[in-house]
Amino acid sequence: MRLISIDVLREGMVVGRTIWNEAGHPLLQKNVVVSDPIINRLRQLNIQYLYIEDTISQGIQIEETVQPAVRNKAVHSITQSFESIKKVKHNQASYVLDQQSKAICNIVEGLLDAILNSDEILTILTDAYIYDEYLYHHSFQVTMYSIAIAKEMGYSYDDLRLIGIGAMLHDIGKLLIPPEILKKPDQLTNEEYDEMKLHTRYGFDLLRNLHSVSLLVAHCAFQHHERIDGSGYPRGLVDFEIHPFAKIIGVADVFDAVTSNRVYRDKLFPSQGIAILEAGSGTLYDARVVAALKNSVVHYPNGTVLVLSDNRRAVVSKQNDVDPSRPLVRVFEEDDNIINTTYEFSLFDYPNITIEKIETDYVITE
Repeated sequence: MRLISIDVLREGMVVGRTIWNEAGHPLLQKNVVVSDPIINRLRQLNIQYLYIEDTISQGIQIEETVQPAVRNKAVHSITQSFESIKKVKHNQASYVLDQQSKAICNIVEGLLDAILNSDEILTILTDAYIYDEYLYHHSFQVTMYSIAIAKEMGYSYDDLRLIGIGAMLHDIGKLLIPPEILKKPDQLTNEEYDEMKLHTRYGFDLLRNLHSVSLLVAHCAFQHHERIDGSGYPRGLVDFEIHPFAKIIGVADVFDAVTSNRVYRDKLFPSQGIAILEAGSGTLYDARVVAALKNSVVHYPNGTVLVLSDNRRAVVSKQNDVDPSRPLVRVFEEDDNIINTTYEFSLFDYPNITIEKIETDYVITE
């Protein structure tokens, strides 16, 4: 199957992977033949990319680290827990959160087991799911990325669990931000941005007095927007003052934010998100954490068409666990001509060949 932009989706194409709604029900089933009403509906839902079945990508499979049923159950549990907190007054929120902590820990432990039991680099398909509440699936994804980073860095199981809980709850303070600010589709005013930044303090205050979770979890919420050069918030901490767990969650938070669909901007590809973090490595972000992210997540998802530096087009066929930035590819075009017989090779074996472009708008010409 192949990943294409919604802009080039046409009637008659065949859906390669199911899209799920927030209730965990199929919104668009695999193998459905695309029609114009389907295309219009996907645009309304702000879907940017879709997997299709076609000849050049035949047999290429895309598997998430966490299966859809597990993901849907986790996000549903996060939703229930967070919604119960939203329904109470601010001074009761910590009490309700304490009651919900066991369910949250269970979610984290399930996700942790999924990552530890997988030898593959982390794959998350953000376009395969439709959620009304960004906060809930963002919390899920930041947890996954944080655990993957910490695993790559060699943390113990107990630390991985704490990092996962801290990641799951890193934005819990946003439940106390006025919804008209939290969900505003346009750029925030300076006053609104100042209010938004308070979510780190709100989260710390919600979490620091809980009996059921470590105080480190509260500091993850408090510090995940701090930057090692002192330019972050809320306290302008520098490198050694920021807890290592918060550094990990901060990188995971940025990576998910730029690679997820938002109403006010298009998502970036994982490789582009990694490039943003690499640009800030050693100044904004801990270089060890950025390196661990780079080694633990997919850069170019399977089914992605790439333009190579030698004027060949290829589709990513398999990941390379040694260097995720150099996947295995299937060449299907040379010098703008479709070739009769495709062939595969690993970019890792040919360091002189570079990836020039990601081409999700590629259309096969008959």
